[in-house]
Formats: sequence, C-alpha cells, structure tokens
Amino acid sequence: MEVKLGWKRFIVCKYRGQRFTGCGFGPAAAGVRIDVCGSSGGYLASGINGMEIYVHGNAQDQLCQIMKDGKLVVFGDVGQTFMYGAKGGVAYIMGNAAGRPLVNAAGRPRVVINGTVLDYLAESFMAGDPLDGGGFMILNGIGFNGEDGSITEHDTPYPGSNIFSLASGGAIYARDPRKKLVDEQFNGGEYAAMTDADWGLIESYLKENEKLFGITIDRLLTVDGTKKDPGDVYRKIRPFKAPAVKKDNDGLSETC
Repeated sequence: MEVKLGWKRFIVCKYRGQRFTGCGFGPAAAGVRIDVCGSSGGYLASGINGMEIYVHGNAQDQLCQIMKDGKLVVFGDVGQTFMYGAKGGVAYIMGNAAGRPLVNAAGRPRVVINGTVLDYLAESFMAGDPLDGGGFMILNGIGFNGEDGSITEHDTPYPGSNIFSLASGGAIYARDPRKKLVDEQFNGGEYAAMTDADWGLIESYLKENEKLFGITIDRLLTVDGTKKDPGDVYRKIRPFKAPAVKKDNDGLSETC
C-alpha cells in the first residue's frame, strides 16, 4: 500500500527471521529501497524486479532467487544457493557466500563477492558473454582483520571444487595474484585472457564496491606492497568451450 502511495524508502528493524522480504512487488517498485536490520530470513530479494535491498549484517539462504532486476547489498555473509535461477540485477556481498551461488542463473546477473565461496561456484551458469551483455561474478577472496579492520587475503580465493560444473556461459573474474586456483578445481571451466575490455567492464562494479564497503581498487590491485596491473591480479575463468565439430568428405564427424 505504501509503495502505491509513492513511498520510496523503508527501514525495517528488529528482524527475527522473517522471510521473503521484497518479494511480490514487481517492476512498479523500481526506485524503492528497503534497509533491513536484525536477523533477516531466507528468500530475501527473491524475484525482485527493480527495487534495492540493503542487509545490515549477515543474510540467510536462497537470496535473490529468480531475481530479474534491482540491487542487493549485504554487509556480511550470504547463505546457500545465492541467486539461484537469477536472470539479472546486481549484488554486492561484503563477506562470503556458502555453496552453489548462481546455480542455474542466466541472462545478465552481475555479482561482486568480496570474500570466498564454499563450493559448486556458478553451477549450470548460462549467462552468455559478459563482454556482450552477459552475466559474471567478481570474486575477490579477501577478508578483514578483526583488530583493525584492515584487508587480509584468504589462503585461496576459492577453497572448493566444481567451478562452472555444467555451465555454458558467463565468466568469473577471480582475484588470484598468487595463482592459487588450480585446474583440478574446475569441472567445466577454463582460463581465458584477461583483456583491457574485461577490466573496463568490471572496474565500474569495483568502483561501486569501493563506495559501498570502502574496499579500494588500489588496495585490490596491491600485492605485497606493490600496485600491479589488473591482468596480473585478476584471472578470467569461463565455461570450457568444446571443440568444434566438422564433417569430412565422407560425412563423418570429427572434432577440431
């Protein structure tokens, strides 16, 4: 009712596990912002189509399920199957994600996770070419010092396996200056060249990430006290491209 009356800003306090925050508003809620404080429940931001939701703390499972458009910002961690089946929208996560983020996502979702992910990252991701309007994730693999809040690096950007299992599109831009990721963690993924066009694409999202969380791009590009080129810090991972199939003069198929 309040949205129909033109209200645009809502602050909800003392949450105790209420689920489905933001669901059911549709595209008419574009420009609406909800700030959530307390212990929010699952399925928050599921199906949103233009609104913004800010979670001031950790979040639960199934966030942004089948999200179409809009923005989610979480000042903490998120739970299982984050952005399951999402078709679009942007999300910024200050901390970590549990297993299976972006499973079955398609279209053009764009995600920044500053921490790490447990396993099955981007399973069955179907998001096209990020340089041609498709979706992607930026995985920074960092944490924060509990004493002074300074940025620290995880032992690895991603500790799990099955990156891009059964995936057919999209990309992961992993901050991995020490080359900790190994081929054995892939199950359908492969490295691709990190080009100037790739950096131009993700830089704008890292700028917004900096505004939201104070994680500067300069700090992300700094390794052992030295600022590096983006291509020396970030690695692009894409779904494995199967060899093309062609037919010989006898009509038999072969790979090339």
